Amino acid sequence: MVPHMPHLPDVVLWSIPAFVLLTVLEMVSYRLHPDEDAAGYEAKDAATSIGMGLGSLVFDALWKIPIVAIYAAVYELTPLRIPVLWWTLPLMLLGQDFFYYWSHRGHHVIRILWACHVVHHSSRKFNLSTALRQPWTSWTVWPFYVPLIALGVHPAALAFCSSTNLVYQFWVHTERIGKLPRPFEYVLNTPSHHRVHHASQGGYLDRNFGGILIVWDRMFGSFVAEGERPVFGLTKNIDTFNPLRVATHEYAAIARDVRAAGSWRERAGRVFRGPGWQPARSGEDAAARVPDAGAEASAV
Repeated sequence: MVPHMPHLPDVVLWSIPAFVLLTVLEMVSYRLHPDEDAAGYEAKDAATSIGMGLGSLVFDALWKIPIVAIYAAVYELTPLRIPVLWWTLPLMLLGQDFFYYWSHRGHHVIRILWACHVVHHSSRKFNLSTALRQPWTSWTVWPFYVPLIALGVHPAALAFCSSTNLVYQFWVHTERIGKLPRPFEYVLNTPSHHRVHHASQGGYLDRNFGGILIVWDRMFGSFVAEGERPVFGLTKNIDTFNPLRVATHEYAAIARDVRAAGSWRERAGRVFRGPGWQPARSGEDAAARVPDAGAEASAV
């Protein structure tokens, strides 16, 4: 049993009114001041994003049961304890953001993980409703945070930090905010940085993975500044508004590729190599990103 800890608010729940209000304001802004170059809104696309977000709340509640059990077991086994205090909570947020970076990066370069995360990149629009387009198979995320639990971070404190990170990323999904003053752009994940992350151009793919901070990308070589206007979506778009297909299309593509594979090595590559990986030809072991159903939009 996980020991009791001070109550922390449900950040996502408290933020829902702000999500709704800001999304409506952004929709109105496009109606009053259209931007022909911006992706803007499309009713079916926005409805799909909202539907994916609502569905994720249901599925996350289901995945939470075994994940909390694992975290509780790790927390009981570790002798370390980090109390929730005014000065430790910012450090926990920093640690969670660091591991979020690696989780996010991993979900772009390992295909079975990308099958979960591709949902968030499947819209060709980039607006505040896109932030709500969340996966239904988030069980792939939990292993990345086990080190924090092992260091003595209470599972409830990790949940609070993860929710805070998620809420922060809502506002970066917009084309209505340009580049911010340099100090903010250098340290924080901003709409400009996240537009790059959601873009489908080759030079923008797999860049800007940060959640709250962009400094991790600068430190680990995955940062690219916004230059040419991003084209949002996947390198090969799925052309569907069906939430079930949006949630599962890459898993189905993996299954097809595994069935068609000619060897166990190829089967493993289809699952654990990068999206778009192709088996080596002429005896060379090479991996290439090519436009296919598993290829992504870039890289919350």
